[in-house]
Amino acid sequence: MTRNHNGGTMTGYTTVRRLGGAALATALAGGVLLGGGVPAAVAAPAATGHTASAGGTLGPFGYGGVKLGMSAKKAKATRKIVRKSSASPCTGWDLKAHPTGRDNVGLYISKKLGVAMIFAPKGVKTPQGIKIGSTAGQMIKAYPELKQSASGYATVTVPGNPKASYSFLLSHGEIYEIALALNDQDCAN
Repeated sequence: MTRNHNGGTMTGYTTVRRLGGAALATALAGGVLLGGGVPAAVAAPAATGHTASAGGTLGPFGYGGVKLGMSAKKAKATRKIVRKSSASPCTGWDLKAHPTGRDNVGLYISKKLGVAMIFAPKGVKTPQGIKIGSTAGQMIKAYPELKQSASGYATVTVPGNPKASYSFLLSHGEIYEIALALNDQDCAN
């Protein structure tokens, strides 16, 4: 689920299997992919570039005044985002209050769908209390309907917003990246 705007985006976004809590906890805590038994931590977590912890809640419809589905024009009008990259069909942006550094973005805006994906700044929690640094066990307890993808990250439909999902990327049993995305987003695989 890397948000690198130089071509590295979420891979395998489609979920492929549902696991029981114990099996998922074992797989995630051990850093093991379910599809092939390859360690999930093969690639080091991307540096986020966050200088301080944020606060607030990611979801169920957005973060910091930026909402999923909001047009680029409306999102720009909030004066809370700054453009970082141009790509087709989506552009990369940052939340002004939470710059991500040179090779990352804080959100994607689709030409077709508007704001399609928002990444959680450090310190931001989901309404269920999950944040960067939460453990696999905490995530599973908060989201019992969690699904594991073949590429090693977990997704769940956002409680209160069936049009969106959370995706969690873990390393060594801890979450290091969270994305809130439209289910039909066209910005990442």
